[in-house]
Amino acid sequence: MNALLRLARAIDTMNDRLGTVANAMVLAACLVCAANAAMRYAFDLSSNAWLEIQWYLFAGIVMLGASQTLRLNEHVRVDIVYMHLGERGKAWLDLLGTVFFLIPSMLAIAWLAWPFLLQSWDVQEASTNAGGLIRWPVKLLLPAGFVLVALQGVAEVIKRMAVLRGEERLAPRYERPVQ
Repeated sequence: MNALLRLARAIDTMNDRLGTVANAMVLAACLVCAANAAMRYAFDLSSNAWLEIQWYLFAGIVMLGASQTLRLNEHVRVDIVYMHLGERGKAWLDLLGTVFFLIPSMLAIAWLAWPFLLQSWDVQEASTNAGGLIRWPVKLLLPAGFVLVALQGVAEVIKRMAVLRGEERLAPRYERPVQ
């Protein structure tokens, strides 16, 4: 179990770092948006590339930040059952949901996104907009992001198994959103 917990911590660390990158992308998107608006209104200069960079940054925020959201236990869940369970019940629900739903669905979507990326790479797809960007880098985020969520799911399964064996405690605690 110690080797598995080390693997889970390594996955946590990787997704924590990618979460930091996603956070930086939020700032970058804001700066690009502000600079683009300023250039457009002050100097009547604009480029479709600046708009597309914003879209690419938004895609990076979502696809690189999703695994970190799972790691921090801040994803959307159905509270009606979960909030009434004890620690072991929550661990079992998380474990079963992750094994039977999260990991298979993330890997299936990553698998289905792969040809989408390869086709874009093969033809060196570029935006049809004047001054637009190449498309394969943003399409790479699709399979990569879903694989990252699946990997984080593996880490969560390992941690829930450790909880069920009494070797770990559930952390961070899930808090029901204020309504």
